[in-house]
Amino acid sequence: MLLLGIDLGSSSVKASVVDGESGNCLATAFYPKDEMKIIAHKSGWAEQEPDIWWVNLKSAIEDCNYQLGPKKKEIGAIGISYQMHGLVTTDKDYKVLRPSIIWCDSRAVGYGEKALKALGKEFCLSRLLNFPGNFTASKLSWVKENEPELYSRIHKIMLPGDYIALRLTGEAVTSYTGLSEGIFWDFTANRVSEELMNFFGFNTEILPLAVSSFSIQGNLIKNVAAELGLPQEIPVSYRAGDQPNNALSLNVLNPGEVAATAGT
Repeated sequence: MLLLGIDLGSSSVKASVVDGESGNCLATAFYPKDEMKIIAHKSGWAEQEPDIWWVNLKSAIEDCNYQLGPKKKEIGAIGISYQMHGLVTTDKDYKVLRPSIIWCDSRAVGYGEKALKALGKEFCLSRLLNFPGNFTASKLSWVKENEPELYSRIHKIMLPGDYIALRLTGEAVTSYTGLSEGIFWDFTANRVSEELMNFFGFNTEILPLAVSSFSIQGNLIKNVAAELGLPQEIPVSYRAGDQPNNALSLNVLNPGEVAATAGT
């Protein structure tokens, strides 16, 4: 079986196809060849149009298909890695309501600080394993206060990787690691944090169903398979943000093991 890996970054979208048995990379591509546009209407803001992600994903897969030739029919599963902490808002028809507020957007820092003060450092570190900071929950709080009419039309919110999976499968699903990176997950209670949701005034129905990162998270739907030149019904069987993937690449798999990344 061949495996298709998708990496949704903020500068480009990458696709690679590897042989599941040998691990050999048979095709790889990235688009655009220059960096994807980041919208910054104000200082500290950073947004991207999710439709642009999809356009570049199609180009990367088309390139890989060309490299593979007839072997593209042997692709049997899809995995997704993605830029973390972004916010994608969709209506009841899963149409995007506004550009995605991505990881490097800093407008929601104050909202996270208010949540930290209200919930307390001990609660946040012991239950959420992080401060609310400028993560997805805080970004959603900014939308709720500053774009109330738009907020009222939100059916589901998603992380960037969740949105790509939605476009592939037609199903709105997130992961437990995704809820953690958005600072929604209570690790002590093993559920979405009621305290955080209540503080921000969020309804839990705004969150998609959560599944394990390693699981069947939907199958490639017929019209999308035709659009991408791929076999129908391929499962999306893995999804996680870039840092969980970094930990996985370092073989950090067991409880108590930690991967740390430092950068500028």
